[in-house]
Amino acid sequence: MDTLEDLNRKLAGAKDIKSVVKAMKAMAAANISQYETAVASLGDYYQTVTLGIKAYLTAQKVRTVIEKPGHRKVEDQTICVIVFGSDLGLVGQFNDLIAGFVEKSLSHITGKKEIWVIGERVQALLSDAGLKITKSYPVPGSIDSVTPLIHDLLIEIGIAREARHIKQFYVFHNQPKAGSGYEPVMQRLLPLDEKWMLDLMAIQWPTNKTPVILGDSVTVLSGLINAYLFVSGFKACAESLAAENASRLMSMQRAEKSISDMLESLGRKFQSLRQSMIDEELFDVVSGFEALKKEHH
Repeated sequence: MDTLEDLNRKLAGAKDIKSVVKAMKAMAAANISQYETAVASLGDYYQTVTLGIKAYLTAQKVRTVIEKPGHRKVEDQTICVIVFGSDLGLVGQFNDLIAGFVEKSLSHITGKKEIWVIGERVQALLSDAGLKITKSYPVPGSIDSVTPLIHDLLIEIGIAREARHIKQFYVFHNQPKAGSGYEPVMQRLLPLDEKWMLDLMAIQWPTNKTPVILGDSVTVLSGLINAYLFVSGFKACAESLAAENASRLMSMQRAEKSISDMLESLGRKFQSLRQSMIDEELFDVVSGFEALKKEHH
């Protein structure tokens, strides 16, 4: 049975843990805010890039820049899959959810797959599922670290396209849901998605001026596509980081509730035991007093 000293020690330890959980909650909430702000700030840039691609298509009088399939059989083609996960724990089912979604989604895509992973924890889950991990990167620790990561990924994509003739690239990540929580999503980076292209062509040009292309058209298109890939990659990474911190915040909220319940339970035990000891001491005093009275009589 716990003594008062044991219960007091447990109460002090639980209070210390609760303080840490509160600090982690505050940090996760602050991180969510900065990553969501970064995603929102991409809106104007993304619109400018997409309008630039539309301007190119309009000026060049073409309907699409979707690449034609290669001559190789579909099953012989290599598909590159980029997966954003986490390096740190205390994120609930964050990595399990995206890993399961990747595994299920890839079962419907024909071809050889190679996986580029951002995050050690999701890498372990995908490896256990039998998927081939060919590249791995650490998760950015702040919004300032996102840009260098995306630049590295774009360089590797360029090398894979030129040297290894890989044509298909997919991105998987968790995305915050409206209100609360998050969900796994998939985007095909390359070749450009046909639905995306159709939606792009349906956009109304914002002015009455006919767009023109200055300089070499191939260079212009390459720059626009690279900008589109950058903003798509940055958005995926920032959304994944926001979702990761949302998951951590939910985990910390559950932990805080559990600790509060434990503190309440320990507090009741402490007070009950303390009252019992006081009652025993009072009983001993009364018994001693009664014994003295009998001796004097």
